[in-house]
Amino acid sequence: MTGGTGYIGSHTVVELQQAGYSVVIIDNLSNSNIEVLDGIERITGIRPDFVKADCTDMAAVEKLFVEYPGIKGIINFAASKAVGESMQKPLLYYRNNLNTLMNLLDAMPRHGVKGIVFSSSCTVYGEPDENPVTEQAPIKKATSPYGNTKQISEEIITDVINSGAPIKSVILRYFNPVGAHPSAEIGELPNGVPQNLVPFLTQTAAGIRPMLSVFGDDYNTPDGSCIRDYINVVDLAKAHVIAVERMLEDKSEAPIEIFNLGTGTGLSVLELIAAFERATGVKVPHKIAARRPGDIEKVWANPKYANEVLGWRAETPIDDTMRSAWAWQQHLGALRKA
Repeated sequence: MTGGTGYIGSHTVVELQQAGYSVVIIDNLSNSNIEVLDGIERITGIRPDFVKADCTDMAAVEKLFVEYPGIKGIINFAASKAVGESMQKPLLYYRNNLNTLMNLLDAMPRHGVKGIVFSSSCTVYGEPDENPVTEQAPIKKATSPYGNTKQISEEIITDVINSGAPIKSVILRYFNPVGAHPSAEIGELPNGVPQNLVPFLTQTAAGIRPMLSVFGDDYNTPDGSCIRDYINVVDLAKAHVIAVERMLEDKSEAPIEIFNLGTGTGLSVLELIAAFERATGVKVPHKIAARRPGDIEKVWANPKYANEVLGWRAETPIDDTMRSAWAWQQHLGALRKA
């Protein structure tokens, strides 16, 4: 697994290990911490194998497959992922996100790897024509370099498989992953100022940040703030286990399958803040700020296809998810004091 010490990656390692899979993580730790392995081990009793390397380095990718013969499936989480940052550093995003994927696809047939689960995003739908969004919704021009890397990555996977490469792919289009493992042993761990809403929210609730900015209150939504589909990260991680099993046991209906992973419910930014305050009893100081370039007005999933074909569904209520995010923030605070 690439990027396995990251936010979604670490939760997926836990679910894979608990399902009986052996996991090898390759990660350059550019946006994660080696101590995540300790949390994974405390939850599962198993410390996954770890290789510190950058997947944009083809020699490092080759070395991994030589040192770990018998790898049958890859989950690719190695990508820079903040919309706002991608607007400011587009080359970083294109270089990191695309080269990593191309190196993996290049190496897979030589080393007998059957398939790759790709971490994609609802950003490929752009500003959708209608909500909820199905997998048949048109792919729109990306509103950010980050979103564009996901679109291009999906095209690269499609072209490589259509060229006759002996591999399969399950492309998972995430909506907005939030929350943390209920053990509070792992969670979202941003370096520096958080680029995503929930860690900024929890840091504000904890007094680390003075104020949470809500970017825009003049969108065409009931309360004027953007609407997203917030999915619990453990629910999301479980979908990857099903996707891997589907690929490796040849249950796929086609060489490339695409699934939306979301709850099917849209929540505005202001509603999410209210959910956090309701679930935890902790107030979040917030203010309205100007709109942020690259933000989409409203998007939420129609997860029916994933529900029916994968037998997967998002089950965790948003209040439980917010409590898990807060428990993780408190865990981090306790570590800092210690």
